[in-house]
Amino acid sequence: MVSSDQRRRQLAREKFERQQQRRQQSRQRKQRITIIAAALAVVLAASAAAYLSIGLSDDDDSKSDAAADASQSPSPSATESTTPPPAMAIDKTAKYTLSLTTNKGGIAIAMDAAKTPQTVNSFKHLADKGYFNGTKCHRMTTEGIFVLQCGDPKGDGTGGPGYTIPDENLTALGKAAADGTVTYPPGTVAMANTGQPNSGGSQFFLVYKETKLPPTYTTFGKMDAAGLKLVQEVAKAGVEGGAKDGAPKTAVTITKAAVPKA
Repeated sequence: MVSSDQRRRQLAREKFERQQQRRQQSRQRKQRITIIAAALAVVLAASAAAYLSIGLSDDDDSKSDAAADASQSPSPSATESTTPPPAMAIDKTAKYTLSLTTNKGGIAIAMDAAKTPQTVNSFKHLADKGYFNGTKCHRMTTEGIFVLQCGDPKGDGTGGPGYTIPDENLTALGKAAADGTVTYPPGTVAMANTGQPNSGGSQFFLVYKETKLPPTYTTFGKMDAAGLKLVQEVAKAGVEGGAKDGAPKTAVTITKAAVPKA
């Protein structure tokens, strides 16, 4: 028969063991939380670097940071290319128009297949499939650089067609200045990328005000006057929440895109 003293010692031992077990479980949970938090921080940092983390400064001091400004660019998150780009199906000697019908009006973008055949071919391939229909222009910047970014089927800057296309026409805007940038005039249309060479997909940006960026973006078109005015009006309304970079306050949705010969 177990004495009362033995029973107390047994209960005390069991209580101690339960406390130790709870402490161990707590340590394991904290470790898991720490590991998850660290992993999440790495993912977010990588995503922020890939997704156009623009430095929003117009100060003269920022102009001396040209190398850092290379990351201040219209860029989608890096996505793995899982399929080859479409086979060449356009006439490289012809001129094409990227015609965007939006909820705010039309934007016509003149493209030159001779200078950017892979880009034009990809846009025609995607437009013919209805890829851009119903997509939102997900990003507006109103300080540092001045662009409206579109072409993401997900609407958050992370989407793409599943393939990448090579850079083209990188010398279109002339030789880079001492700070490593060239001037993208208002009306310029260029491909966004992940910050790596030959990483363009479906996202592109519309320049509505003179913008300095590195010459690392395929310049493939120019907006017509009506399209430029439309984007400038959207820019005047600003960014949601009063930010300088984010979803445009005036939503722009591409209802239909087509790429006919000019």
